Amino acid sequence: MLHSIVSTLLQVIVPLSIPVIVGALLRRFKNLDTKPLSVLYLYFLSPAILLETLTTATITTEDAASTVAFCLINLALLWLVATVVGKLLKLPAPEKAGLTLISTLTNSVNYGLPLVLLAFGQLGLDKASLYVVVQIVLTNTIGVFFAARSQFSFADAVRSIFKLPAIYAAIFAFLLRAFELSLPDGLQSGIALSSGAYSPVVLTILGAQMISVGSQAAGRTKIETRTFWTGMAIRTFAAPLIAALIIWALGVEGTAAHVFFILASMPVAVNAVVLAERFDAAPKLLSRCILWSTLSSFVWLPVLIGFVS
Repeated sequence: MLHSIVSTLLQVIVPLSIPVIVGALLRRFKNLDTKPLSVLYLYFLSPAILLETLTTATITTEDAASTVAFCLINLALLWLVATVVGKLLKLPAPEKAGLTLISTLTNSVNYGLPLVLLAFGQLGLDKASLYVVVQIVLTNTIGVFFAARSQFSFADAVRSIFKLPAIYAAIFAFLLRAFELSLPDGLQSGIALSSGAYSPVVLTILGAQMISVGSQAAGRTKIETRTFWTGMAIRTFAAPLIAALIIWALGVEGTAAHVFFILASMPVAVNAVVLAERFDAAPKLLSRCILWSTLSSFVWLPVLIGFVS
């Protein structure tokens, strides 16, 4: 077990941490503007890696069904936990919404995909890509509902999904597979080349964003502090336990089980703070949880990966 943890630290976490540290340093000392990089990631690299992976991956109907089932059940149970705990703690509405976002939205895209690739190889990435597609849809629909509550507009949420090309890349990939078509070799090679830039770019963005959210996390009330520790406990301890129970109940095995478990145990999603700011769902609380859950994940994720290995 200890050997697996040390091996994960050296072979997975250390390589991942290099672009994260570089991004943080560039943000701190050179005031790196992440907006152009975010545009590159959202409109080019993200659809490229999804298209390249989903068109070449070995995916079965059973894989798709188990992925959707896991994501929906996991989301429902985490929402239930956050709702019950929020009521028990008698949290105000913004903190309740913030706790729900902390509990349900994980950084499975710009942290999870590179981590899975290094930890479980191409087969793991194949399984993770399906998971990410489902998460993109859930974040832009149910995630908006969690953040907005009374301000929620389902039509706006649905439209927001189709504002980014990642969903179109996924749909296009599924159509190619459905009709047993393939892209020309030159185009496929170009997409594969482009997708190779995904991991270093998004991890650099993550490092820069950690500095940004850290600067926003100053100043907190007793309620925010209590909610913070509750959210950290749910994300660190409850989320892996719930994921393990769902995997057991669904009978998922092998690499898919490992990938689901790790992605469900990831730190809080960076884009959760965007939703929190838009709908006044305790954005400072979200910023603080994003920062500390990401930092602590460099310790707990190797333990979890060592456990499943």
